[in-house]
Amino acid sequence: LVIATPCPLLIAIPVAIIGSISLSAKRGIIIKNPSVLEQIDDCTVMILDKTGTLTYGRPRLTEIKYFNGFSREDALKYAASLEHYSRHPLAGAIIEAAQKARLAFSNVNEISEPAGQGLKGTVNGHEVMITSRRKLIAQGQQEALRGIPESGGLECLVTVDGKIAALLRFHDEPRQEGKFFIDHLNPRHNFKKVMIVSGDRESEVKYLAEQVGISEIHAGKSPEEKVEIVREETKHAKTIYLGDGINDAPALATATVGIAFGQNSDITSEAAGAVVMESFLGKVDELMHIGRRMRAIALQSAVGGMAVSVLGMIAAALGFLPPVAGAITQEIIDVFAVLNALRAAVPPKDLTDFEERS
Repeated sequence: LVIATPCPLLIAIPVAIIGSISLSAKRGIIIKNPSVLEQIDDCTVMILDKTGTLTYGRPRLTEIKYFNGFSREDALKYAASLEHYSRHPLAGAIIEAAQKARLAFSNVNEISEPAGQGLKGTVNGHEVMITSRRKLIAQGQQEALRGIPESGGLECLVTVDGKIAALLRFHDEPRQEGKFFIDHLNPRHNFKKVMIVSGDRESEVKYLAEQVGISEIHAGKSPEEKVEIVREETKHAKTIYLGDGINDAPALATATVGIAFGQNSDITSEAAGAVVMESFLGKVDELMHIGRRMRAIALQSAVGGMAVSVLGMIAAALGFLPPVAGAITQEIIDVFAVLNALRAAVPPKDLTDFEERS
């Protein structure tokens, strides 16, 4: 009975978890929910946001088309004044363009940004809205959009007092490491399905998907629709959702493992189980390897320690191990189990198979 204690099981696993959380923090990954480390290696479906995740999230304003008697300066001034209060990835590009044009910001009142609906506000007494083509079509403005050609890139529309004032077009570069990250998910981590779920237009999402090698896309999705897609996928397999925006927060909370990418939003970080502080896909790979390594070390310590304890029990039952020697042996087993578990906190030589080839 002296040697038949489950100490390796009770002590080694928590030590391995704490060690892996510590290692993750050193690598710029904050673990908010320890179950992330346990479950991440079992996930076989990767769901990714587009803007800011597979792209750098630093779009540049490349073209402005203006309509209904509005000038380029007027349209840009209205848009920049309103976007000054938004954290959307396109906001920075609009503000930067206005600053380069030396345009002064106007006073804005009654600002609102309903999820997936665009940005609204009153600028100098005019009702201004920045939204997508799809939302305007849903509002019955097909006729007003008839003469405005579509493109394959990022775009948004600015309306002033219900009239379309401008079409703004942007360009956002895909991440350099994106294609290799996607390509290595199946052979190195056994992912069976990889998909993009985005609120952007289908042409934009399809263009990026072709560049990084993803065949399944879901474009033009609201936060609620993202949640439904994630929930449906999670019914059939464990899922990882990787996103960086406020609109991704509900989906992050729904997935088996939610990973917030970067430090763009406190809301996103709060909803996720883990937060990758550096916006580099290699860090996501590191997190997956840390989780895999933690499970291996925890099992080594717990199962190995319990196996030795069982052998000790057999020896004691046969009379080869007196009580005092049994107690000492159990303490030695515990020490070795904990020392092995502490390896989880020590960075291995190769923590990832990603950076060396990115």
